[in-house]
Amino acid sequence: MALTFSQKQEVVSSVAEIGRRSLMVIAAEYRGLTAGDLDELRSRARKESVEVRVVKNTLARRALQETDFGKIADHLTGPLVLVFSSRSPNDGARLLRDFTKENKALVVKNIILAGGSVLPAETLSQVAALPDRDQALAMLLGTMKAPIEKLARTFSAPHVKLLRTLLALKENRESSG
Repeated sequence: MALTFSQKQEVVSSVAEIGRRSLMVIAAEYRGLTAGDLDELRSRARKESVEVRVVKNTLARRALQETDFGKIADHLTGPLVLVFSSRSPNDGARLLRDFTKENKALVVKNIILAGGSVLPAETLSQVAALPDRDQALAMLLGTMKAPIEKLARTFSAPHVKLLRTLLALKENRESSG
């Protein structure tokens, strides 16, 4: 069923809007997947707050030209599903990494980050392994806090040693006599 001109405009504006608020887009070829497999992918994507769109490549090119993902336009060939991550850049990468373990027919073609960096498909597991925002902030806080804690322990160590020595002397005197 062919789309009318107004339907095509609606698809382009919808995909462009999703692209504007996204941090990363992954293009994956879905040749060989069943409709049920695609429904399963969409269901998992909803749980992860990831958008999955199957759009004609010409419409996707037009839509993404208006966003930070314009460089992916040259890579849109074949039957593709576009996965948009808006909450955390690696949400879509995790989703596709896990999904491709079970469904070998889905093949990741390109990963593009907001700002225009195009990554090869082989980097999917590396991108998926990156910490999300909360994890990264926790790691940064732990790194910043460690030297301060060590300094506090170093300053308190002589006092603690002296106190333990005095307590040992007191116990020794009480037991001897």
